[in-house]
Amino acid sequence: MKLIEKIQNLIPLGYLFLVILGILKECVFFFQLKINILKYSTIMDILISPVADLTANPIVLLSLIVFAAIVILVLSLCYSHRNKNWAKKVIGTNLNGEKFSDAEIKNKLKQKFLVCVGAGLLSFFIGLGIGGGYKIAEKIRTNELKYKQKITFNTGETEAVFLIDVNSAYYFYLTPKNNAIKIAPLGSIKSVELTNLGSAK
Repeated sequence: MKLIEKIQNLIPLGYLFLVILGILKECVFFFQLKINILKYSTIMDILISPVADLTANPIVLLSLIVFAAIVILVLSLCYSHRNKNWAKKVIGTNLNGEKFSDAEIKNKLKQKFLVCVGAGLLSFFIGLGIGGGYKIAEKIRTNELKYKQKITFNTGETEAVFLIDVNSAYYFYLTPKNNAIKIAPLGSIKSVELTNLGSAK
């Protein structure tokens, strides 16, 4: 029961950490496009952004699961060989020859796991924001965008666009006419034709 209670206590903190990472990723991404995304985001956008990023691509989610599994495997090996010098250095139990109980070693390994997974998630989200924002900003600068999506406005006008992103309130896109990013409220758009998204990004 104590383990279940600990997990229940960690879930809100873990999700809060993911939300913070999601906000950082969005800010870093849109900062490179000269947009303060927080001005155009709702609370719902902020809450679901980390989940959306993690589930956007099955390969990404699988990679994170594999990363966590590798961390668990390495730490399990350290526990199995906890009396060896290399394992003591990883665990942090080699200071002044001090002896640690199995419970203390397990607690240290849990802390190592949380730090490693936290660092991995931080690297993932920040890297996603930097890489994605830079890629689009560079394509805008060199005029290499492919306008393969189509937006139909409530006026009936249809326009080819490069769709950067969409949240619960706005569409962010560019048109072939100029390199200025346009931000349109959801209510002004009737429909969006999403074709060849893989090659458009």
